Amino acid sequence: MKVLVVNCGSSSVKYTLFEMESEKKVAWGLVECIGLPEAYYKRQTISVDEKKDSVEITNHTEAVELIIKDLLDKETGSIVNVNEIAVVGHRIVHGGDKFSKSVLVTEKVKEGLKECFTIAPLHNPAHYAGILAVEKMLPKIPSVLVFDTAFHQTMPDYAYMYAIPYEYYKKDHIRRYGFHGTSHNYVSRRAAVMLGKPLSDLKLITAHLGNGSSITAIENGKVIDTSMGFTPLQGVVMGTRCGDIDPAILTYLLDKYPQYKSGDALNVLMNKKSGLYGISELSADMRTILKATAEDNKRAKLAFEMLCYSVKKYISAYYGILNGIDGLVFTAGIGENSAPVRKEICANLNALGIEMDVKKNGEYSSKERFVSTENSKVKIMIIPTNEELMIAKESKKVLTTSN
Repeated sequence: MKVLVVNCGSSSVKYTLFEMESEKKVAWGLVECIGLPEAYYKRQTISVDEKKDSVEITNHTEAVELIIKDLLDKETGSIVNVNEIAVVGHRIVHGGDKFSKSVLVTEKVKEGLKECFTIAPLHNPAHYAGILAVEKMLPKIPSVLVFDTAFHQTMPDYAYMYAIPYEYYKKDHIRRYGFHGTSHNYVSRRAAVMLGKPLSDLKLITAHLGNGSSITAIENGKVIDTSMGFTPLQGVVMGTRCGDIDPAILTYLLDKYPQYKSGDALNVLMNKKSGLYGISELSADMRTILKATAEDNKRAKLAFEMLCYSVKKYISAYYGILNGIDGLVFTAGIGENSAPVRKEICANLNALGIEMDVKKNGEYSSKERFVSTENSKVKIMIIPTNEELMIAKESKKVLTTSN
């Protein structure tokens, strides 16, 4: 069985084709800058090296058409007939409170997704366009929606509610949703395998650290709390996002600075100009921040310390909520690759039974591994995330159970 995973952004379509018997990807690529002169198509297969070409693409339908034709190419393609694709899995950033699990696409499901446009205006319309494009190009192939928010739907109400008038929850569905759920789901399952115990018997904290970051508390396979909220802005310090701030800062800025009279301007400030970038005024990339820190750039050092401190606070809080943990997982770009960040986060957490083996932590590897000391009560793990494979597995499961 082959599963095609599609991830549509506002101006991009990313895809991966999996052979599910081996759970290996056989083709993958990206159409970027849709509708712009600099649009390009980058792709690769298990037998063909990466190729990148400039393309003229005006919409998502054309992008999906290009991808399907490439997959069918007689010389470099990975399938002979589109019917080799059993199901298409779509990554959906926000399912609101309408979708608590992955679902087969129907007209009713599409209408439900459209109702979530207002709470994810940057992402969900692009996802919807991708669904329509796939339906046009692959009309007989079923599609499944896999939601980043779904894994977090087990949170209790006292964890997901905000202490604002209840009417805004009832009317506008304002609550904590959480994001990166597909990643947290995947690495928690892998952590259970590494620990040799059922996920249902474990307490875990998973730290997805990238340009966007979130921390999740998981007990017996269910999410108890997560750091991101109504949007992906809440939580720890991130690449360009501010994370947690005093909400009164916004009213202060609104009153004092004319340029912030619109919600759009404030959104840009908090989502695009803050975080590592806003503090350092140098970069949102942790690699650049670390290089500058080594060169005694005090603002870069401050940005680094603020990010690590904010993650440490969430880990400590979730440790208390869970009343102890079995494992701490680092994943995503920074979590998997930045030894200094992991080291700083875990420093002085030995009172919680979290003790890092600094030597193991400093050894680079792209594989799953433990970086805790032999005596550490909590196992510290680095697990490369694989959201695409998780989406493929979820899509296969939904397809199988619906037949």
